[in-house]
Amino acid sequence: AAGMFLRLLSDIQWRAAHPKWRRMTSSQRSTSTTAEPHPVSLPAQAQVVICGGGITGTSVAYHLSKMGWKDIVLLEQGRLAAGTTRFCAGIVSTARPVSIERKMAHYSNKLYQQLEQETGVQTGYTKTGSISLAQTQDRLISLKRIASSLNVMGIPCEIISPKKVVQLHPLINIHDLVGAMYVPEDALVSSANVSLALATAASRNGVQIHERTSVSHVTVQKGRVTGVETDRGRIQCEYFVNCAGQWAYELGHSGEEPVHIPLHACEHFYLLTHPLKEPLSSSLPTVVDPDGRIYIRNWQGGILSGGFEKNPKPLFTEGRNQLEIQNLQEDWDHFGPLLSALLRRMPGLEALQIMQLVNCPESFTPDMRCIMGESPTARGYFVLAGMNSAGISYGGGAGKYLAEWMVNGYPSENVWPLDLKRFGTLQSSRTFLRHRVMEVMPLMCDLKVPRWDFQTGRQLRTSPLYDRLDAQGARWMEKHGFERVKYFVPPGKDLLDLDHSKTFYKPDWFDIVGSEVKCCKEAVCVIDMSSFTKFEISSTGDQALESLQYLFSNDLDVPVGHVVHTGMLNEKGGYENDCSIARLSKRSFFMISPTDQQVHCWAWLKNHLPDDSNLIMEDVTWKYTALNLIGPRAVDVLSELSYAPMTAEHFPSLFCKEMSVGYANGIRVMSITHTGEPGFVLYIPIEYALHVYNEVMNMGQKYGIRNAGYYALRSLRIEKFFAFWGQDLDAFTTPMECGREFQVKLEKGMQFLGQEALLEQKQNGVYKRFTMFILEDHDTDMDLWPWWGEPIFRNGRYVGKTTSSAYSYTLERHVCLGFVHHFDEKTGEELVVTTDFINQGEYEIDIAGQRFQAKAKLYPFSSLFTQRRRKDEVELSGYQRE
Repeated sequence: AAGMFLRLLSDIQWRAAHPKWRRMTSSQRSTSTTAEPHPVSLPAQAQVVICGGGITGTSVAYHLSKMGWKDIVLLEQGRLAAGTTRFCAGIVSTARPVSIERKMAHYSNKLYQQLEQETGVQTGYTKTGSISLAQTQDRLISLKRIASSLNVMGIPCEIISPKKVVQLHPLINIHDLVGAMYVPEDALVSSANVSLALATAASRNGVQIHERTSVSHVTVQKGRVTGVETDRGRIQCEYFVNCAGQWAYELGHSGEEPVHIPLHACEHFYLLTHPLKEPLSSSLPTVVDPDGRIYIRNWQGGILSGGFEKNPKPLFTEGRNQLEIQNLQEDWDHFGPLLSALLRRMPGLEALQIMQLVNCPESFTPDMRCIMGESPTARGYFVLAGMNSAGISYGGGAGKYLAEWMVNGYPSENVWPLDLKRFGTLQSSRTFLRHRVMEVMPLMCDLKVPRWDFQTGRQLRTSPLYDRLDAQGARWMEKHGFERVKYFVPPGKDLLDLDHSKTFYKPDWFDIVGSEVKCCKEAVCVIDMSSFTKFEISSTGDQALESLQYLFSNDLDVPVGHVVHTGMLNEKGGYENDCSIARLSKRSFFMISPTDQQVHCWAWLKNHLPDDSNLIMEDVTWKYTALNLIGPRAVDVLSELSYAPMTAEHFPSLFCKEMSVGYANGIRVMSITHTGEPGFVLYIPIEYALHVYNEVMNMGQKYGIRNAGYYALRSLRIEKFFAFWGQDLDAFTTPMECGREFQVKLEKGMQFLGQEALLEQKQNGVYKRFTMFILEDHDTDMDLWPWWGEPIFRNGRYVGKTTSSAYSYTLERHVCLGFVHHFDEKTGEELVVTTDFINQGEYEIDIAGQRFQAKAKLYPFSSLFTQRRRKDEVELSGYQRE
């Protein structure tokens, strides 16, 4: 790492000599180009233009060139690796909480290990290992959960005692530790040199690299990228990749068609010291002390230590003209708490000479996960940015996935948690981003127990019933900017207690949610589900039906008034979306999708529907409030309010009808509940929402009506073995793998997207099966709860992970849902998963290193439920979508 930091220390002089090293404003551009002539002119056209020569841009260039794409131009406004990458602490760590992030970091580590040999560029790669410290039992539990996941990935990892910590790192003070996690294969690199090595390899593969070239904007015509305007002329191109780091937001907004990339920069501090009297060994493990909010690594015999303070300083909120990087100052007062934490953890450093306090910008995103993927509005416009200070850990893997996405049309792993389309325009407000990153940066170290919620940027999208529900004790969570009720605190409960009951164990809301579930099963509950994505698709002729028949796996040519559950599949048969579609008339359809599908689904339909002026698609999410009436008495409430018979003979399952409810007309009533319980969803024009809600609550009083939230919904749908998209289902999961063959009409008389893949699976079998697990020897009151992501073991061998779980108040047991794979014991090759394979195994679920016996089922325990209903109703009564 020496080379990197010698350059880093010389940066002070270098920045003074080159004040124009960042992307220039238009007034500066003319001087920068005359001051430094460019010997090589830019090509007039290229297949791909990448903007940004840091770790992400060079990684994308490297991987695209490895995959055979050669006609690539990489543009850097300053020098390669001279932005955030230059200042990066160089820690490559796989100890990450999200599965896809662990995979990216693991790949990066392996890539960097062989990069020096491949390119001849010294990368400073040193395998030091890392130690993550725990000062509390809850922190240790969170580390144990990560350790379980790392071990099943084949990454060596162990939970160690404080005594072992001292053996590995003698300078660490362990008096306040309860344990730690040791990952021996984590490494250190010189980030700038890794970037230069990637650039060198890409260049040898034909990639053209131009430094000191600023991109002003990207041109888009008819929804496709056509070229890039720079301060040195225009380049025509098919693909543009925005790897501009902290400037990605502004670059996205610079064109006529804005591409919203929600990230914001904060100042990030770390200090460098002179070597110790006895210089530290280069193989000394990196130490992460999340409870102290700091990390510590060896640096040239001294140390480098930084952290994530509780009061971060956002940067460049008003754009890049406000402040250039060279003006970032040391701020010892601000760094004080982190310095105190460092000296508590390593008291022997008191007399050590500090060389420099480095202040560099890091960009953070609204949910602490990086941003990658294609723009929903501009085809061919790809993004990789917002690394949340883990750029070097993720850079290699993220570049690989984005390159696969561009070349093949999809990456080799499910990257939905990182997809740009998980955000909408609503997350692009500068005020929102500034406030959110001030919360996100401290959260990098805060203990995140299951079901925690962001506190900033809230009450952005709300139902018309928000105030009414809030006054009745609603506790809120947020999804895609929409406020949704978790549960309702009954009068007299200690509200403060509930807001602070964050735990890996049995939560304080347990009994509250239990009573809501009981009411759903015995009487009637109302859940506001307005956040669902709602589209209307219509046409002048048969265009709507024909187009949707191609895009959906079920048969939509049903009588008017019928509702169809169906998947929107990709070529591999995987779920791009899971939705319900009502046929409103011969030529119009009403589509209900999960909340976070609003941007993704719209983009998918826009890209796949024919460009036909007779075909009209409208997003009507905001036009309707959705009230879900769940329970056996829902039929009584609704029939009294509408003076219409609502029994199964008059209003069969999976039916949709416009009716009046109370004084309000034009209410779309559907006989589905997304839980498997009987009931109806009312889609109410928003101006009538308050009236209809009040009428329903008043009429329902004699039937024992009450409000309920999404936690009750989750418990109901999981005990009924219903999968939901975004957690159980994704673009790599097919209907055949999760028991949904009945939602696929392979013989519907016309081809549909994904049909060939499903026919192949039907013939050859599937390589994973969605399975329901009931925990056997688990004590709900005393044991750690399963949440999701827990490893599943069959006969002692790892076979998959849970995707969601909930306590079933009916079974009085925990239920986990997850996928079971069948790996060959000798070769590790994936084999077909048969029903016998599932049924003949002994299963255990690993919760933070402790294994609990579980019973596997491929069908729900319908016989145990109090409500016995017709088989087709159970099958088709709707799937939970969150």
